[in-house]
Amino acid sequence: MVSVQKTDNEQALETVFQIRQKVFVEEQNVPHEEEYDEFENIAAHYLASYNGEPAGVARWRETDKGVKLERFAVLENFRNKAVGSHILKRVLQDVKEAHPGKTVYLHAQFRAIPFYERHGFQKVGDQFTECEIEHFKMVLQA
Repeated sequence: MVSVQKTDNEQALETVFQIRQKVFVEEQNVPHEEEYDEFENIAAHYLASYNGEPAGVARWRETDKGVKLERFAVLENFRNKAVGSHILKRVLQDVKEAHPGKTVYLHAQFRAIPFYERHGFQKVGDQFTECEIEHFKMVLQA
């Protein structure tokens, strides 16, 4: 069973950062200083659990272009168990309640594009590189 909660305490946020460290820094070789940024304190962070075990994370924040979804990560042992879908649905629910009508977008890693397309996002613009990983900007279609 998957549950997703918006983090509301330091202990949960520490778990969020541990999962991001494991997925982005250790698995994908994203430099630590690139993974953690000045938006950590203003972003809304989420933690997903699978049968009670921490399994995945995400965050979102307002930008001058709308609402940007970021830092979606699922630990390897919990991939292909719908954890990412549960996280995305919860994040989108909260974003739509907080910012109805705003553009919702993200920068998807190339291999994650089919996942986001299944959830209503479409690629916009050309492929680009962030932290040595190929991405496309994707926008949620209303």
